Amino acid sequence: HEGDHFRTRLTHTLEVAQIARSIARPLGLDEDLAEALALAHDLGHTPFGHAGERALDQALGPHEGFDHNAQSLRVVTELERRYPLFDGLNLTWETLEGLAKHNGPLTDRAGRALGADDGGGLPYAIRAFGEQTDLELHAFPSLEAQIAAVSDDIAYDCHDLEDGLRAGLLSIDDLNAQQLTAEILAAIRAEFSSLDAARTMHELIRRVIAGMIADVLAETLRRVDAANVRSADDVRAAGAPLAGFSSRLSEADRALKRFLFDNLYRHDAVMRPVRLAEALVADLFDALTAKPELMPEDWRRDLDPGDAFRTARRVADYIAGMTDRYAISEHERLFDATPDLR
Repeated sequence: HEGDHFRTRLTHTLEVAQIARSIARPLGLDEDLAEALALAHDLGHTPFGHAGERALDQALGPHEGFDHNAQSLRVVTELERRYPLFDGLNLTWETLEGLAKHNGPLTDRAGRALGADDGGGLPYAIRAFGEQTDLELHAFPSLEAQIAAVSDDIAYDCHDLEDGLRAGLLSIDDLNAQQLTAEILAAIRAEFSSLDAARTMHELIRRVIAGMIADVLAETLRRVDAANVRSADDVRAAGAPLAGFSSRLSEADRALKRFLFDNLYRHDAVMRPVRLAEALVADLFDALTAKPELMPEDWRRDLDPGDAFRTARRVADYIAGMTDRYAISEHERLFDATPDLR
């Protein structure tokens, strides 16, 4: 949704990092690693978020598709050029491993991609980097990476909820039927009988975040104790994630996600600009693959006109690095008409 008071990819990322530190600290984990993973987890996101990602993934269908998590790894290992002698950001193995698989293992022990039976495979960027560096894709990631992933969930849910309320697409009354928010709202009303709507919203979000963090801390400690974890190797060898919500909160979180999907993400006021954004990104991809010379010189250098795969991947890298505003300005440069996404 438009406006300076709604979340952007940057503000979301800062919130994920703050939550990740808040969880890592009392567990005695590496706060710097948890924060680094939180800050880097969305570097590969396209303009217009998941709408842009869907458009690029569809456009790259014949060329191994597009995945923003894999693109984050590509950004920090190849696309960033800050050093004189090598590409990438010179990050530690633990950081790269956590970026690649913070949502869990990607292969079985034989190296076969999970989901291969359903036509899935390793994302291009992870497969390409994995040919150079063994990221142990069959194993679970570090606790810090798992915490970054659950922190992303907490921030995403709570702040989409807040943005929906701010935009008037959701109301406080809608949340009285949600398990995760109903009890908290009742407690707030009992404690502050005449609180205005804005303060009620802020107090609700604050308490939901605090409650989710407390639940993750308690559940993670329980799982670590039950698994008799004594080292990072024990974490990676575990047969299940060690950081996460309790079963009760997991159920409430799934219900909240369904509520947000039905009432916010699929709202007409959201879907219209989403569809326009998908079309805009598809337009850019088609135009730039047809005429790579329309890209800046640094991006078209060394391209072989006959190599469709490399051209498509280069165009995807270029588009994925755009901000929303830059994507719109590029579309205006290349086309007579550009959709109004407001």
